[in-house]
Amino acid sequence: MLRHEFQPGRLVAGFFLAVAGVVYAGDAGEAWEAPWFVMFPLVVGGLCLAGAAGALGHSIRRRGRARRRPREPRSTPRV
Repeated sequence: MLRHEFQPGRLVAGFFLAVAGVVYAGDAGEAWEAPWFVMFPLVVGGLCLAGAAGALGHSIRRRGRARRRPREPRSTPRV
């Protein structure tokens, strides 16, 4: 299996969508009664948290790449 970079935004989004699916399945199977409006904050809140986690993960990866890359000396001065 090929290695890939860790993407926390996808992990958070998948978790909240799985929780929404469990809530929906529990309501459909009559295990409990969930009001219809519970899904909207659950999904939208999860997607907002996923976006924040993705942005934070991207900035951490970008900062790590910049730290590892050696700076090249400039041969010509900037004008």
